[in-house]
Amino acid sequence: MGKTPFEEQREAQDFRELPDPVRLEDTVSTQATNDAPDPTMGRDADTEWLLKYGAG
Repeated sequence: MGKTPFEEQREAQDFRELPDPVRLEDTVSTQATNDAPDPTMGRDADTEWLLKYGAG
């Protein structure tokens, strides 16, 4: 009889030894980033709300 997929997986040599760990200090970001846009777009939302709803 042939081997089941589970038996074949147990015999696989791929993950018997893990590679050496990589220190966080040795990693480098390779993607350029931009600053996030200002969600209030320079306006004071609290003052605008007060003028719209509180001064009425």
